Amino acid sequence: MNREDLAAAIDHTVLGPETTVGDVERVLDDASEYGMNACIPPCYVEEAAAYAPEVTLATVVGFPHGQHHPAAKRAEAEQAWDDGADELDMVLNVGRLKNGEHDAVRADIEGVVAATPLPVKVIVEAALLTDAEKHAAGKLTEEAGADYLKTSTGFADGGATVPDVELLSEYLPVKASGGIGTADDALAMLDAGATRIGASSGVEIVEDYD
Repeated sequence: MNREDLAAAIDHTVLGPETTVGDVERVLDDASEYGMNACIPPCYVEEAAAYAPEVTLATVVGFPHGQHHPAAKRAEAEQAWDDGADELDMVLNVGRLKNGEHDAVRADIEGVVAATPLPVKVIVEAALLTDAEKHAAGKLTEEAGADYLKTSTGFADGGATVPDVELLSEYLPVKASGGIGTADDALAMLDAGATRIGASSGVEIVEDYD
């Protein structure tokens, strides 16, 4: 893998509660310069799409806890598409998963998948799940027709791990996200089966690559 291929696998991310439009523009500038994608808050998608139309733009749905009403998630997905998003990262409802409400979890994902033609990555918040629950999340996400599994929001304790990437990649392509700050971290996730990396330190990762 060369530096350009690594950069193309990175979703350079800014999703904190204090994120401003200026922060988003800086991330977009970095993404454009280094050949990365960007992942930003939904309130800035329309501005971001106009500011940097050349950057593949992901935004989040049901973020960060996943417990929005399913109708609200669908509406959020539709608005993101209208505003110019290219991809959606939706948060699975961990509470319903842990309670064994698999039909509800599947239907929630199906609703977002059906709402737009955009690729959907489902964030399972793996650090909060048992291995059995991770397998259930992977199976339900695959059944619901989503495109990727994503390890974490970055807002729960614990981030991406090699074992979680290996487990989830049994079901769908994986976006490893949470705690990835160096090229070695990113390459370990890609070697484990991830195809995308979510990180707020995208520039540092690319520049760290030998």
